[in-house]
Amino acid sequence: MLNEIKTTSNMSAEQAKQHETQAADVKFLLSTIGEHPKKVLEVGCGCGRILVQLAKAGHDVTGFDVDDDGLNEISAKACGLNNISCHRADAVHDDWGIGFDVVVLAGNILFNIENIESGIEYKKAQELFIQKAAAALVPGGYVYIDYGPFAPNGRTLMRPGQSCEDDGSIYGRWEETDDAGNIEIRSMTPGVFDESTGILKFKRYLELRLLDGRIIKEESERVKHYATLEQIHSWLSDAGFTIKHEYEDYAKNPINSGSRAVIIYAQQKF
Repeated sequence: MLNEIKTTSNMSAEQAKQHETQAADVKFLLSTIGEHPKKVLEVGCGCGRILVQLAKAGHDVTGFDVDDDGLNEISAKACGLNNISCHRADAVHDDWGIGFDVVVLAGNILFNIENIESGIEYKKAQELFIQKAAAALVPGGYVYIDYGPFAPNGRTLMRPGQSCEDDGSIYGRWEETDDAGNIEIRSMTPGVFDESTGILKFKRYLELRLLDGRIIKEESERVKHYATLEQIHSWLSDAGFTIKHEYEDYAKNPINSGSRAVIIYAQQKF
């Protein structure tokens, strides 16, 4: 089992590396933060795709992630930079530190929270992230949120016109190959969505085809909470934030009834 977990972790790091060329979100984040050097914390920094660029722009950056393999990729990318540090931590259960000018919640992390114990509701964990961001900031500091979807129904993980009832069909199929040639295949069911709670329950399937001929299969029950924009606004307000900028995309288009994502830059009160 340990080898299987390690392989899955390696594959996750490899997937992150294959998305290194994504640049629109990084460019937008840098323009939002501004050129003046700031002390920045990135929660769930992964392989450092965003974190390293923040450091190269002159900011004093700290990142953490629960995935050791992703963190191990950062040192090579950060060669020659003395304004970057990263460490392993669990965003739900561990402390985030204090004294930051900006906390970055990018990469849709509010929708993809990991390691939630059964005693913590998904929605409560999302709200906890906002509270922890507030506690980590200096007075007047900022939180940057790149989140999607906030839609009040489950349409983002469903085909157009598809019922909310799970018919057992497979939604999507993603295949990745790491440097060694191991193959990871992921898929999921559309799931069952409860509009009154915003909870989507679905099954995720994982298949690992290893070079030694082994095939490892895993099926798991998954839960996601679709936070509405109103909920996000409420969490920010309760944590003492005032929204300074809010857009649906990196082109700065305004939020509308059809928006499925939101980018928020909010300031904590002094």
